[in-house]
Amino acid sequence: MDRLESMSTLLAAVETGSLSAASRKLGMPLATVSRKVSELEAHLRTRLVNRTSRRLTLTEAGRAYVAACKRILDDIGEAERAASGEYAAPRGDLVIAAPIVFGRLHVLPVVIAFLKTYPDIDVRLTLADSVVNLQEHDVDLAVRIGELPDSSLVATRVGAIRRVVCGSPDYFAARGTPKRPDDLTKHDCITFHGLTAPDHWQFREGKSALSVPIHSRLTVNTAEAAIDAAIASVGVTRVLGYQVAGALRSGTLALVLEAFEPAPWPVSLVHAGQGLLPLKLRAFIDFAGPLLKAQLAA
Repeated sequence: MDRLESMSTLLAAVETGSLSAASRKLGMPLATVSRKVSELEAHLRTRLVNRTSRRLTLTEAGRAYVAACKRILDDIGEAERAASGEYAAPRGDLVIAAPIVFGRLHVLPVVIAFLKTYPDIDVRLTLADSVVNLQEHDVDLAVRIGELPDSSLVATRVGAIRRVVCGSPDYFAARGTPKRPDDLTKHDCITFHGLTAPDHWQFREGKSALSVPIHSRLTVNTAEAAIDAAIASVGVTRVLGYQVAGALRSGTLALVLEAFEPAPWPVSLVHAGQGLLPLKLRAFIDFAGPLLKAQLAA
């Protein structure tokens, strides 16, 4: 069994969604595709895929193995390109993940400029507020906001983001402007579930941490919904600074309790960093890092 060829065949089947689609993509008989996947399973003594008449799904062992196959084949491809001198021109597909609003406001403009500079690199940008597992989703690089847990990931810090409390001028005119965090007990709050707890918010006074109970009049699962509700004078909300930059400029929202904000959260570019770093990834880090730092420092 040619293990590398079998890995490539398995990866093609997973990426296309079926053995028959992999057969067409590779120009290989369907029976040969099926045999190569079966040989891998026999070699590993475990089932990698569940086959149906229309589609193919990975088992838990298969997900881990396919992620490893992709890294191995990418490393081999990069090594071969390095040996042949292809490193003079970065190329290939680059998969990037970022939070929704931050990605649209900050990452997308950088990606657009990057594509113009590197015509042989294609980018797939996935925007989601959930933390994406790089290996499971075949992501080359992710933008993370917040403190990073200890892991094998390599991180490059590009700035920091404030956690701000804000409301509409009309709301504050009707209900009063909170001067201290504990004033929030007298206010209606809008909780963005992905950022804060629904019953208390954290603040800082000097070196001391403050936990203030709040009443969530409305709880939502996206920052955009929380911001829209705050603009509509439903209550006070807490979001990340960049998410309300436009509303602050237009005057539809105003900041409060700035002196009590907790420490800003770091913004980092993270990647697996295992083995030979693909040139396409190194090119993006070198290109995007300074631009994002400049944007976040502004």
